Amino acid sequence: MKIPYIPEDAPFNADQRAWLAGFLAGLHSRLAISGGTPAVAAAAAPDRAASLHILYGTQTGNAERVAMDAAAAARGLGLAPQVAGLDDVTMDQLAAMQRLIVVTSTYGEGEMPDNAQLFWEALSASTAPRLEGLRFGVLALGDTGYDGFCQAGKLIDMRLEQLGATRILARRDCDIDYEDPAAAWIGEALPLAAPAAGTEGIAAGGPLPSPAAAKASSWSRKNPYPARLAVNRRLSGSASGKEIRHYEFDLGDSGLEYEAGDALGVMPVNDPALVRLILSRLGADPQAPAGDVTLETVLTSKYEISTPSRDLIAEVERRAGNEELTHVLRNGDKEALDAFLWGKDICDLLALAPPAAFSPEELLGWLKPLQHRAYSISSSPHAAAGRVHLTVASVRYHADGRDRGGVCSTFLADRVAEGQTAGIFVSQNKAFRLPADNDVPVIMVGPGTGIAPFRAFLQERRARGARGRNWLFFGDQHRESDFIYEDELAGMSRDGLLTRLDLAFSRDQQEKIYVQTRMRENGKALHAWLEEGASFYVCGDASRMARDVDDALAEIVAVHGGMTEDRAADYVAGLKREKRYLRDVY
Repeated sequence: MKIPYIPEDAPFNADQRAWLAGFLAGLHSRLAISGGTPAVAAAAAPDRAASLHILYGTQTGNAERVAMDAAAAARGLGLAPQVAGLDDVTMDQLAAMQRLIVVTSTYGEGEMPDNAQLFWEALSASTAPRLEGLRFGVLALGDTGYDGFCQAGKLIDMRLEQLGATRILARRDCDIDYEDPAAAWIGEALPLAAPAAGTEGIAAGGPLPSPAAAKASSWSRKNPYPARLAVNRRLSGSASGKEIRHYEFDLGDSGLEYEAGDALGVMPVNDPALVRLILSRLGADPQAPAGDVTLETVLTSKYEISTPSRDLIAEVERRAGNEELTHVLRNGDKEALDAFLWGKDICDLLALAPPAAFSPEELLGWLKPLQHRAYSISSSPHAAAGRVHLTVASVRYHADGRDRGGVCSTFLADRVAEGQTAGIFVSQNKAFRLPADNDVPVIMVGPGTGIAPFRAFLQERRARGARGRNWLFFGDQHRESDFIYEDELAGMSRDGLLTRLDLAFSRDQQEKIYVQTRMRENGKALHAWLEEGASFYVCGDASRMARDVDDALAEIVAVHGGMTEDRAADYVAGLKREKRYLRDVY
């Protein structure tokens, strides 16, 4: 039996071609094991299309895209897929399902993505239904650079089994280069999900809301568009402790399209100075061959050389004989390990080992591929005239006698001059959109660079002629040097687009004031807006600001809504369920 091939002239871009190749390879291996052929598999399918539910949990859109690809493949096998976000599914609906594929990412350090949190709370509760009639499979997306790799998928997989469901296929955990292994797993799972001939094909419970299929683009993280940087301008003042910059990329004839709320992926190039330090540490010739290019080239543009992988850390510990590193690794103290690694790059780790401890070939084997960085787009396409805007803080610090910097933020700030190009692509974020109803009030909380998508939202509301009120909470350290886009926001306030603007500059007075402080001060009005149907948005740091804002919101609801703590929590959960509380956090 031959493996099906994709003709050279087939109308697919590079990512679509890679995905289909993986799917066909997985399907071929499954059929080979069973002794079947595609024709036999099709003949065994029931006359009525068998219902298959495909549910996704996503923070940035990757899992949703994989779910939509899986649905397209399922239709090709005669199945009737229904795609929905995990939070769009009730436990009653779940209990009525017969065949289920879950595709979920993991957020942060092992947390559920935002659109899976309510589902997980219901699934993990003691009141969750028994699921003996369900056959399921879980495809987990994650990043081995973080603790809790694929933890969300692992938890859902384990809980479904605990509730009596039966696996179609063992869970697959995918690292950052997820496309090929995900496609191969789906190619194996879908034929197994088809019911046996003569069995009931349609599950009870009714159809679920399905997201619209995304418009395919020829530009992706594996094939970024070389966009000309038209503007690179510093926004923060010279006295600021931060360096925040405004960028504008010319989309030219790329055909790239985006919406307010989307993110832009930027493919960085590593700092040449760090590349030289690593080569020197290895005692390696920069022009030595590494595949079909030089060693210097692959370290510059192919691998992550700043943040070390977990595997490299473990290998350095094994070879270095560094007592402190050995102690924190073997004691399993995450906080101590994070403190030890803070500010260290791969060159620092190599310095812990003897000079000849790693050959260049060995080191490359422990490095992870260089990844894009995603930034919230800070423009509406209706206001940017063929461009896309970013608002980015340049990460810079000094440690152990060396100046350090963020991989992509300093690439943009220092090494992409106006008129030069950088690889970009659009990453859709359909879970972070303005209300379709232009009369709905909008509350936005975005300190620092968290203002980025809200600048886009305000531009979009103006372009739509939206009549709904707009309220922005913004802040940073000092008004004099950190009030980015001050003139624009003042103009929006004057012309009535920005109904309310509440500012929180934390270090302009003895007692620190944050956006959540301003929220509490205006709690009565904020609660009134929510009662009138307002949507609530947050963008920015997930570890502190977003948690503090969430706590403040629950407190405001309890105080001004006259609710207990539990009822206030239910109210906030209701906002999330109704897609009226949305976050773009990192």
